[in-house]
Amino acid sequence: MREWFKSGTPWIWLNAGAISIALVAVFGLLLLIMVRGMSHFWPANVEALHFKSDAVSTTVIAEVIESETINADSVPGMEEVSGEVTRYLVKTGNRDILGSDFKWIYETSLVKRERPEQLMVLERIEWGNFYGYLKSIHENGQLVASVDTQTDQNIWPEFIARLERTIDIREKILDLEQGEIGSINYDLERLRLKQRRLEIDGKLTDKKLDEINIKRAELQENYAVLLKQTEHLYNEIKRDSIAATIMDGRVVTLPLEKIVKAWQPNKMSVVDKTGFYFKTLWAFITEDPREANTEGGIFPAIFGTVLMVMLMAVMVTPFGVIAAVYLREYAKQGAIIRVIRIAVNNLAGVPSIVYGVFGLGFFVYFLGGNIDQLFFPESAPSPTFGTPGLLWSSLTLALLTLPVVIVATEEGLSRIPRSLREGSLALGATKAETLWRVVLPMASPAIMTGLILAVARAAGEVAPLMLVGVVKLAPSLPLDGNMPFLHLDRKFMHLGFHIYDVGFQSPNVEAARPLVYATAFLLVVVIVALNLSAISLRNRLREKYRALDN
Repeated sequence: MREWFKSGTPWIWLNAGAISIALVAVFGLLLLIMVRGMSHFWPANVEALHFKSDAVSTTVIAEVIESETINADSVPGMEEVSGEVTRYLVKTGNRDILGSDFKWIYETSLVKRERPEQLMVLERIEWGNFYGYLKSIHENGQLVASVDTQTDQNIWPEFIARLERTIDIREKILDLEQGEIGSINYDLERLRLKQRRLEIDGKLTDKKLDEINIKRAELQENYAVLLKQTEHLYNEIKRDSIAATIMDGRVVTLPLEKIVKAWQPNKMSVVDKTGFYFKTLWAFITEDPREANTEGGIFPAIFGTVLMVMLMAVMVTPFGVIAAVYLREYAKQGAIIRVIRIAVNNLAGVPSIVYGVFGLGFFVYFLGGNIDQLFFPESAPSPTFGTPGLLWSSLTLALLTLPVVIVATEEGLSRIPRSLREGSLALGATKAETLWRVVLPMASPAIMTGLILAVARAAGEVAPLMLVGVVKLAPSLPLDGNMPFLHLDRKFMHLGFHIYDVGFQSPNVEAARPLVYATAFLLVVVIVALNLSAISLRNRLREKYRALDN
């Protein structure tokens, strides 16, 4: 036994077991997040639960979320019931009518559960889902079709056709408002700022003022035309409405302009549900959020996260490489350089919120405020760069991840044989040429390793971004079709902050919970995709310079 321990075999098995446990834990966590998040988009069946208590019958139309068995003695108002009782967490929807989306119901007075095929689910722009029975369709207040005169098979296709028409109109309105009208408003604001700048500089002549007024008149004329088109579309979208019966028997009227999509889950086959699932998942990835971020999609957060990480990578890589090259190749090794290396290593352990406070004080207030005074006085008192935005967020995270890139690059430079440097110098190359053509290309895999670590950390950071640029909901993307196309001064959305906001700031906790899992899983996917791209590039560089290394 003693010889067996001395051979080191137990420690090999111990390390292998520890790694296996770690891998199981990581993949188990990812699997849990994926199942909890991605299952949210599956069109679950909706049930009609019939209760009877003291000769009073009630019906609850809801989607059963989960069930659990509890002791009846722990439930207030159920003292007459002994033993265990099953209760269900159900999503009743209709928050504008019933007051809440979710509630607990108990099985004690449940007499019947059924899944009527006529039950429909409506996803709305506001107030969450609607559950009920389609009763009639109206056009400009006039009855078009009703279940009293036609079969459900005829009225449902009519409803879907009118809903698709409404959705097309809504998309046209959105394209006009965010596209052409938004561009005109942006140009009008730039003209106003241009005129204000000329006034400040004392260069506003009558000729320049006339030119500005002519351009402004043209833009306002185009705006008036587009506004009439928008008003016409708004009148068109208000044409259709439906009447539906909810679980307490009341009939409510719903305008189609407030409905995003409709389906009858109890009628759908597995194939239909699968197609619906992928459409809903795609909408979640590509659409904007709604309802305090508890409905709709997360595309602005995905876009903001990827764009910020890319800008951060562009900023941190040259600074990190230059610092590492100086410390390794040019600086005289001594006590001062050792202190600098210790300081760099210690910077990697500084809490990220400290970087956020520094970024807010230095980048935003000091640097951004002075930039506004020097280059954007016409915007005063509204700040341009003197407010949190994409640029300052990227710089703050570049500063946060800079030590990682420096250390990784130094390690790569130290592994390059001295003979390669001497051979290059012997052939007549200068030291700068040797660095540029020999040393840095061979150290590029190590540089990419530092960049991979930097991306992995920066993509998941939230605390500093809350101070230097991220917001709950950004009205427009930092990248659009208006000059200068990339707007570094704009605030943006981030997946990490979106998770925090939905999970801890949402007024509807139960509705937000599956979205937290789904967003967390997508954040992991985004980080993995960014890292895989960098790893692929690093592997190609490593293969390219392997021969030189040998």
